[in-house]
Amino acid sequence: MRKIYLVGFMGCGKSALGRRLSYLLKLPYYDMDHEIVRQQGMTIPQIFEKYGEARFREIETEFLKNFRDEACIISTGGGVAVNGENRKIMRRSGLVFFLDATFEDIYKRIQHDPNRPIVQSSTKEELEELYHYRRKFYREAGHIQVLTEGRTMRNILEYLVFQVKRLKGER
Repeated sequence: MRKIYLVGFMGCGKSALGRRLSYLLKLPYYDMDHEIVRQQGMTIPQIFEKYGEARFREIETEFLKNFRDEACIISTGGGVAVNGENRKIMRRSGLVFFLDATFEDIYKRIQHDPNRPIVQSSTKEELEELYHYRRKFYREAGHIQVLTEGRTMRNILEYLVFQVKRLKGER
């Protein structure tokens, strides 16, 4: 197992958990959106505005195909799992955790975030529809589904570490 991918809807905790998991497993951590911003030299809202969402999704696939060949943790963008090619790349090159949070939990976290272009241009109802649409792709992408509702960050991290060690045969 080379890479550990965290997938799920925006605001489900991929970045926060990824950073902490990196520390616990002593592996480098990369936030896919931050890496794309660095590579492209513009923010995600700027990429959306200049090139559109379709081009941004192509950039995500290019990232997955070409990013470092090393054991690491990658928190993915919220829409990355919608693309079938992306799901295959992630499942083939690593272990994929689907962080499954409820829409209400997610909405509380993302509703005022200016760095999420989709949130800024959508109603709560549209976001909830998108959430339900994407969940099936997260389930297809994930090797392991992680229910986050009612669990502390620590509980979730302990579970993630346990699963990684179990699969490596370390327990």
